[in-house]
Order: sequence, then structure tokens, then C-alpha cells
Amino acid sequence: MRVKFDEQLRQLSNEMINMGNMIENAIQSTVSAFFSQDVEKAKRIMKDDEFINQEQKRIENICFQLLIQQQPVAKDLRNITAALKMVTDMERIGDQAADIAELTVMMADSPYRMNEDHIKRMASETVVMLIQALEAYVEKDMEKAREVIKRDDVVDSLFVKVKSDLIEVIQSNRDYAEHAADLLMVNKYLERIGDHATNIAEWVIFSLDDHPIDVDTEE
Repeated sequence: MRVKFDEQLRQLSNEMINMGNMIENAIQSTVSAFFSQDVEKAKRIMKDDEFINQEQKRIENICFQLLIQQQPVAKDLRNITAALKMVTDMERIGDQAADIAELTVMMADSPYRMNEDHIKRMASETVVMLIQALEAYVEKDMEKAREVIKRDDVVDSLFVKVKSDLIEVIQSNRDYAEHAADLLMVNKYLERIGDHATNIAEWVIFSLDDHPIDVDTEE
């Protein structure tokens, strides 16, 4: 029985890595499409979100089979619980990447009339957070997971700066208000992706450590 259980655990790990690669590609492609205003790439990202949803269901099924068919010990139970929580955050990152892609299509006919430095840095920091959180899971690296959690403060600070930049744009040109509001939504989605990367890192720590942690469950 344990041999079969260990094989299912390996399958779970492989599927988690696969889904991690999918959302990493999604957010990197989304950021690229957004700044280049590449409509075709953005549309592909929106379409491919369904594959991420399918992978989430596949992983959840494996987790439920492990819980129902086997009797996991405490450490295994923590790993399975963490996987169930992590795939929820990963699926939401996929959703938010698709949301940014949709806004990219909507804004394609107008240039971004703002200083892009802060939002570019924020997007870059968010991608790094996500990659490090996924690496922490694969490598079972608690310290790397903790670095991700600390990095979220940088993203939050940049979120405030981008919001201030866009408020200044709206105040100086009311005709640009609707477009700036869409950019504010992009800013918010990037901030939420950072939050979900933080959640993933926290669940990595949960799976490796016996101490309980508080995890942000806000969408």
C-alpha cells in the first residue's frame, strides 16, 4: 500500500510542478503582452486559462484520492493539505493573468499615458516572487519561501506608487480617466498576484514546518 501511496505522492508533485510552470508562463506572457500591447498574445493567454483550470481539477482529484484511499501520516497530510491550498492560489494567479490580458485587449488602441517605470518594476518583482515561491516548493527550501514573504512589502510599496502616478494622470486629464481606471485594475491584479505568491510560500513553510501559520485567504 505504501508503495502505491508514494507513487501517487510523486504524481502529485509532478502535477504541481507542471501547474507551476503553466502559471509562470502565463504571468510572464501577460506582462510581455501588456507592455507591448500585443493583442494576439493577450487573446492566447485568455484562451489558455482553461488548461490551468483543468490542471487544478486534476491535482485536486489526486489529493482527494490520497486522502480517501490511503491513511496518510501527519507529514504526508500536511503536504496534501498544502497542495490543495496552493493550487487554489495558482488557479487565481491564472485568472488574474487572464484578467490583465483582457484589459490589454481593451486598451490596445490607446497608448499608456503614464510613467511606466513603477508598474514595470512592480510586474518584475511579482514575477520574481512567483518563480521563487514555486522554486521553494520544488526544492523544499524554507528560507527561499521566507524571502518571498519579505519581498511582498516591495510589491505593496510599488502598488501605492503606481496608484499615485495614475491619480495624478486623472487629475491632469479628465478625458483619460476611464483608461487610467483600467490601468489601476492592472495594478491591483499584479498586487493580488504578489499576495497569492506569498500564500504559496506560506503553504510551503506549512508543509515543511510543524508550527501553524496564518495564511491570507482574501481574493
